[in-house]
Amino acid sequence: MKFLYLPLWFFKTRILGKKIPLQSVIFITDKCNLRCKHCSIYSTKNTLTKKYKQIKKELEYCYQLGSRFVDFEGGEPILWRDGDKDLNSLLDLAREIGFFSVTITTNGQQPFSHVRANSIWVSVDGFEEYHDEIRGKHTFERLVHNINESTHPHISINMVVNCLNYKAVEQTIEFAKQNQNIEMISINFHTPYKNTEYLRLEMEQRAEVIDKVIAYKRKGYPIMNSISGLKKMKTLDFKKYCWISNFIHVNGQKTVDCGGSKLGLCDECGFSMAGEMNALMNLKPDTIFAGMRLRM
Repeated sequence: MKFLYLPLWFFKTRILGKKIPLQSVIFITDKCNLRCKHCSIYSTKNTLTKKYKQIKKELEYCYQLGSRFVDFEGGEPILWRDGDKDLNSLLDLAREIGFFSVTITTNGQQPFSHVRANSIWVSVDGFEEYHDEIRGKHTFERLVHNINESTHPHISINMVVNCLNYKAVEQTIEFAKQNQNIEMISINFHTPYKNTEYLRLEMEQRAEVIDKVIAYKRKGYPIMNSISGLKKMKTLDFKKYCWISNFIHVNGQKTVDCGGSKLGLCDECGFSMAGEMNALMNLKPDTIFAGMRLRM
């Protein structure tokens, strides 16, 4: 069923021109346990946490649109509760509805061996002191401990590169390869949302980082990004297919992309999936392989 659905989806979208999302990102709470420099959620006085029934409706909505992969995000999604229901209740529900795989993105500050996601993505903003400068003292130590203690078979890390941590990209890639509990590393770049513009990495520096990442990829390092997708992110001069991922925010707002288009940020986008989506729609073999490995 999974393998039949994907070529049918491609035919409907690329050939017939329909805009059908394949992946959904659902923010389930803005409650968090960190105070990261790139984020303003921690300063929210009245945090929001969705009810189970609301998330069920949102999952059904996304599935009806055509989405078959879902990622739960926060805040910190492991903190989500609604009565006797916890994050695993949502993961089980998503699969019951019919989603092919369910992932979560966590800051790694709490143990996650119990989480029944198909894959777990841990946000790592550089190696050791680079990460701690952005997320707080001892946060790197805690996430490494939780990665090392976890028995989950599919743990990967995601690094968002900015002007504070770009010098740590190589160290972080080496860390991902050397840790036997880490399956892959994903490289993204900071998108300068309001009040975070100072973290912007200049495009020339971005291109230099991408060249280094591609070199590691060619050496066989476990980098999720495809070379075709990475090359697109050097200039951002390509057609955007960002509707492939739809988003439902913690306030219930539904958007057909990350929301950066409405804010005029597409020319400074750091979300590497934008490059991957373009490469996918142009049938780049390495991107197709990377996507199958990631999702299937």
